[in-house]
Amino acid sequence: MLSTAVPMEIKNPENVVLDHKEIYNGIIARLHVDTIQLPSGNKAIREVMLHPGGVVAVPVLEDGRVLLIRQFRYPLRKYILELPAGKLDHGLSPQDTIALEIEEECGFRAAAIDYQCSFYTSPGISNEIIHFFIARGLSPVAQSLQEGEHITVEALTLDECLSKMETGEIADGKTILGILWYLKKLNVK
Repeated sequence: MLSTAVPMEIKNPENVVLDHKEIYNGIIARLHVDTIQLPSGNKAIREVMLHPGGVVAVPVLEDGRVLLIRQFRYPLRKYILELPAGKLDHGLSPQDTIALEIEEECGFRAAAIDYQCSFYTSPGISNEIIHFFIARGLSPVAQSLQEGEHITVEALTLDECLSKMETGEIADGKTILGILWYLKKLNVK
């Protein structure tokens, strides 16, 4: 049975670091491995990827269709269908970063970008947090892809998005969350 009681005090049970090794310090991510002492006295290994965080948005056209991008993702060695997104590294706020990403990747400028929530992508191994927005009032601008970005833009209805989620064509976690969140927001009104 799940407890609904809120603990009076929450302590970090893994705050004794016996060894810390920096493994990699790259352009996007850093990786370190810590040997920690558990409350029992036993040792455990914690592999941690540090990430600057990111942004994602559901850009909604006037007719209700959602803009998605079909982008080549090197780790997967294939194109996937996803919402426009980017990492926080320009010294910009999350809202300004996603505005820039929508313009660069989709070729649209948003009149309104509304913050929805922030979520961790994989808290068992990373501190990456993504800030999620809904963008409306889209007007076309020149798409401005960076070298190495292989992107085409698609406008899909929510039913088409749900269908592609069921078939696995949309399998990106932030995209699934974004579409379902947006659909829930529409149904709440």
